[in-house]
Amino acid sequence: MTADRQCTAKRETNCRDKRTFVSAGIPVTKEPNGLSHSDGKRPEGLTLVPWKEGKPLTWGHSTVVCTVADSYVSGSARESGTAAKTVAQHKEAKYATLQGTHLFQPVVVESMGTVEEATTSFLAELGHRITALSGDSREISFLFQRVSVLVQ
Repeated sequence: MTADRQCTAKRETNCRDKRTFVSAGIPVTKEPNGLSHSDGKRPEGLTLVPWKEGKPLTWGHSTVVCTVADSYVSGSARESGTAAKTVAQHKEAKYATLQGTHLFQPVVVESMGTVEEATTSFLAELGHRITALSGDSREISFLFQRVSVLVQ
């Protein structure tokens, strides 16, 4: 993937994230100030209202992990989803300092199409919230289709 295509895909993913939350009636802010990690990077977004347990949701930059990269290929050969799970665990550890005040959700998909388990649950819940507003029960399917298209 060329650098220009990577930038375009990242921009589209970031815009899609915000549009998706807005579709669910959930106000968000992108790359919120004050939630920086020690390396200066911030989570991708923050809900401006509580998501669960009275806490706002933060989510990491959407990540597509290459299942055939040297660092993941042996685990991926044994079990589908291993690469995505590994990356999700690294992201959760990176933002562990937010745990007391925020919920953190990594968004990770493998290049071969496997969606990380917690990401699947998160997208399904978000899809249900969109359905509750729109009345269209296909919203969950549409959401997963958009994710699939962005991975390509």
